[in-house]
Amino acid sequence: MKKVLIIAEAGVNHNGSMENAFRLIEAAAVAGADYVKFQTFKAAKLVSKTAQQAEYQEKNMGGKSTQFEMLKKLEITEEQHYLLKAHAEKNNIRFLSTGFDEESVDFLDNLGIDFFKVPSGEITNYPYLKHIAAKKKPVILSTGMTTLGEIENAVNVLLNNGIPKQHIQILHCNTEYPTPMKDVNLHAMNTIKVAFGVGVGYSDHTLGIEIPVAAVALGAEVIEKHFTLDKEMEGPDHKASLNPVELEQMISAIRNVELAMAGDGYKQPSESEKKNMAVARKSIHLNKELAQGTVITEKDLLMIRPGDGISPFEMDKIVGRKAGKALQAFHKLSWSDIA
Repeated sequence: MKKVLIIAEAGVNHNGSMENAFRLIEAAAVAGADYVKFQTFKAAKLVSKTAQQAEYQEKNMGGKSTQFEMLKKLEITEEQHYLLKAHAEKNNIRFLSTGFDEESVDFLDNLGIDFFKVPSGEITNYPYLKHIAAKKKPVILSTGMTTLGEIENAVNVLLNNGIPKQHIQILHCNTEYPTPMKDVNLHAMNTIKVAFGVGVGYSDHTLGIEIPVAAVALGAEVIEKHFTLDKEMEGPDHKASLNPVELEQMISAIRNVELAMAGDGYKQPSESEKKNMAVARKSIHLNKELAQGTVITEKDLLMIRPGDGISPFEMDKIVGRKAGKALQAFHKLSWSDIA
């Protein structure tokens, strides 16, 4: 099984604080994530000043500000991006950010990110997708709120503008924070895989860690998950995020599932369990004392541990034959005992 790419989504959970952002990078590195991801935008290019907040944003922010005011406080400057990237490198984790407009995409390209991560809200943004495709870097596409037809439109923009299919990965996603379990529809991930013939993954907004782990068992090649320093911090995404301990637990569970899925599928005893075969299985023993020459009946036999003697499956080869010598009760039979 190919190693699952794990993106720890810091997003805007830094709350505009570089200290928080540095700590998020360090937490993602300690947890074992492959990438720590932020969000790159200018509020003025992302949202109008009259745009309403999403219901979950209003709930988490207490309805204190407009979407523009909320996002303006969460912008990261270009200079801060360089500092964050350097801090990620210092902590041996890859830096990534999602650009929400063409100018941000250009900046991130010059910053040297490995690939572009398209957020769900931009999947119908034709000029944005075309602009990303022109960069000729791999693309990971989130698909919250979409139909299969809308995904097809987005994929065709990428394909028609120079991104080869093997450089496109699509993440199943539900854009509700937190996502109700009944709305996860995890099998849609493999519907996408069959429909488009690309690598797939899952961007998760449920509470807890079990759904990303289940996605890996179903074949996800990429997992993206929000995390925070403290779920009680004020901000739009904290409550639907993992804390650092939960992030580490999720990544550990995913790596364990990878190991469990790595076998060849052929059913046979593993090297680790072979030593237990004699301990756990049974072999044929005598239920009572037998004199030499006694014809052995089924009632004379007892199936008990250990299993390093004659297998119970060989019983029919013993019944009706004679004891070759005097044998004690509970004796473990061997073929040399049989006449």
